[in-house]
Amino acid sequence: MRLKGMLMLALSLILTGCSPAWRDARQFLVDMAAPEDVAGPARESVDYAVEGRPYQGDIYRPSGTPRAGVVLVPGVAERGRDDARLIGFARALARTGFLVLVPEIGNLRRLKVRSEDARAVADAFRHLRSRPELSTDRRCGIAAFSYAAGPAMLAAMQPGLRDEVDFILAVGGYFDLPQALTYFTTGYVYEGGRWAYRSPSRYGKWVFVLGNLDRLSDPDERRLFAGLAHDRLANGGMLPAGLEQGLSGEGRAILALLTNTDPEAVPSLLAALPSAMRDDLAALDLANKDLSPLRSHLILVHGTDDDLIPSAQSRALAAALPAGQAELFLVDGLSHVDLVPEALDRRTLLRAIHALMRQRAPRSGR
Repeated sequence: MRLKGMLMLALSLILTGCSPAWRDARQFLVDMAAPEDVAGPARESVDYAVEGRPYQGDIYRPSGTPRAGVVLVPGVAERGRDDARLIGFARALARTGFLVLVPEIGNLRRLKVRSEDARAVADAFRHLRSRPELSTDRRCGIAAFSYAAGPAMLAAMQPGLRDEVDFILAVGGYFDLPQALTYFTTGYVYEGGRWAYRSPSRYGKWVFVLGNLDRLSDPDERRLFAGLAHDRLANGGMLPAGLEQGLSGEGRAILALLTNTDPEAVPSLLAALPSAMRDDLAALDLANKDLSPLRSHLILVHGTDDDLIPSAQSRALAAALPAGQAELFLVDGLSHVDLVPEALDRRTLLRAIHALMRQRAPRSGR
């Protein structure tokens, strides 16, 4: 039996006779099992501008009057808003009554995350909120995956948006960026008062390199690290011996971070990185921010075996917020942002989707 059929059978047994919100959540989960099979709504290209800044994006409309709106931020991936998984997710949202805007964010396509991306997310939200088909009593929020969750949070804390962003859905997001870097460079995550070793994906380490090539002053070193990153992503294996010879101080600092295995050494290694990289990390870190301006309701979804960003990051974010502001769902069988059918904890994931469906209720004041 196909995965989609298996999910439908299992969920039908779980949720027979449930409320419309639960039925929509069930259908949403079925759609996510095979996003390439999700039919309509149509994907419409849109050009928009906010305070003279031009943007492009895609709109997905529900069949009737929108019950809520959501800006869906693409993850750090070269296909960006053209990724089939993202398109399927956007269509599933629209099928359940959300008016969806997926903005084009060039940095994310180039495997970068920058603090200025928060402005692009904020502008997308402003445009979506202003669209005539989304009445003012409808809730509006932001959904983001992986490291794109950082700019989404920063956008929601901007003075003009603090009371406008009703909810944020963050899947596999981060809180403490230095701790996230510690994990994907050394494999260690700090939880329960001690360091625990796990097996991280090499993808995170080398995408970090690719996303920061422009922060290296020497063009030869940019080419060297680009070649290393692409080769390691494609083939794995060890770094060549003697690589540090001939590198500048910037190159040596990056190489030292990449080859380090001691989690306690990471703070000093980060401090030795080029200043532009340190500035980026500080601007994107959430753990060093006053989160009191963040008034959105957070739905945090994280895979328990995430090998790119450990689930401890979402737990820490939830703990840093006032009680009741965040709902945390730790899901077995969610591999970062992809489902692992044979291990999937459908009940917990279904509860997370139901929390999102509840955001379609009209605004009652904040």
